[in-house]
Amino acid sequence: MLVCPECGYEWSPEEENGEFTVKDSNGNTLRSGDDVTVIKDLKVRGSSSVVKVGTKIKNIRLVESVDDHNIDCKIAGVGAIKITPKFVKKS
Repeated sequence: MLVCPECGYEWSPEEENGEFTVKDSNGNTLRSGDDVTVIKDLKVRGSSSVVKVGTKIKNIRLVESVDDHNIDCKIAGVGAIKITPKFVKKS
């Protein structure tokens, strides 16, 4: 068994398949091309814009990143941004 030193999660090496997965706030697996809905008001850095609750985002793209912003998308009125998966739910 392998153990995460930060959270204590245990898993077997056979479970690792090398695939990149992203889960939304409800635990649903997201894929590139999915549509999602924002569940919390999000302030946009460097701007006075806010992405409101209930905003639907179409055709997301998943990217691996060192930080937790794994969703790359375009929002009408805001532009291209990256979002953390814990702030969206699958539509």
